[in-house]
Amino acid sequence: MLPVSAVAMLYGLAARLHRLAYERGWATRRELACKVISVGNLVSGGAGKTPTAAWVAAALRSRGHRVVLASRGYGGGGRDPVQVVSDGRYVRARAEGVGDEAMLLAALAPGVPVIVGARRDLVGQRAVAVFDAHILVLDDGFQHHRLARDVDLVTVHGSAGFGNRRLLPRGPLRERFEALRYADAIGVVDGPLNETDSALLDEFAPQQARRFEVERIATHTRPLAGGARSPVEALVGRSAGLLCGIARPASFRETVQALGIRVVAERSFADHHAYRASDLKDLAKEAPLWLTTEKDSGKLLPRWAKGVELLVLSQETRVREPEAFLDWLEDRLRAKAAGRNATVPGFTHPPRGARDRSALG
Repeated sequence: MLPVSAVAMLYGLAARLHRLAYERGWATRRELACKVISVGNLVSGGAGKTPTAAWVAAALRSRGHRVVLASRGYGGGGRDPVQVVSDGRYVRARAEGVGDEAMLLAALAPGVPVIVGARRDLVGQRAVAVFDAHILVLDDGFQHHRLARDVDLVTVHGSAGFGNRRLLPRGPLRERFEALRYADAIGVVDGPLNETDSALLDEFAPQQARRFEVERIATHTRPLAGGARSPVEALVGRSAGLLCGIARPASFRETVQALGIRVVAERSFADHHAYRASDLKDLAKEAPLWLTTEKDSGKLLPRWAKGVELLVLSQETRVREPEAFLDWLEDRLRAKAAGRNATVPGFTHPPRGARDRSALG
């Protein structure tokens, strides 16, 4: 493990210097004419940041704010530096061009425009210019230091936690635990955390950082080929195969088994896998019914699933005590954060009676 440990040490040093360059002013952060909320994590993949980012954006929109979601577009093959995935009404891209996470954001936050690009400062400028955004929500922005943020939300998956608590490539950590001191809030997704990981949060996260809880609830299925939704209760006692290309396939299996479904086969691929017809060959030999995730569904063609029933399992994201959390978030956006001027035109607090709480879960 010595070579891997050496690479991990160098990786950690590079990550620390990258953050330090912006903290010390050696590199310049770009500021936007809107407020910026980052939803990120300390580990590589599988921490529930994307559904949390979508929930935050949809909930703020329900309170009357003009919100845009921004993603890097990982896994997409588009050549344009900035691409509009959704204008809030229509999806205007495909997964192979913008990546599966961007398509998932568009599905989870209807009515919220979604834009992708490796340079989130350019994405933010487009959001302001085209959609008159007052709030930009960054999916996976904790390590994107080029863009100044007003609020940093960090998510941690309850069962996965911080893995073996080592840096990449020896473990899942993108940065050392000291980076948690920059978090304004810590969200535990599908918790609780184990005692060791919980103690690490207590040690490294600021005492004033708000804690919030997020849970994802499986609600219904829909045929990949199109058709009516069915409640998940309709599958209780049935046997199914699992098809997914996500960071933590085990979490998908746990979700399905918790519904009372027997898992009899699995085909798991790397996160952001680009599916081909051959990946679904001979599914019928293993099981007549297969389940896949919403993230994977945008990259699968129904004609590839010959002779089987392929259903997409949909999950609803819920934040515990959503009103209190959103009140705190709005207060943070009004105050000065990271030394930025908080008087952004158009950022107002709608009357409580005018709020649509339909997105709050």
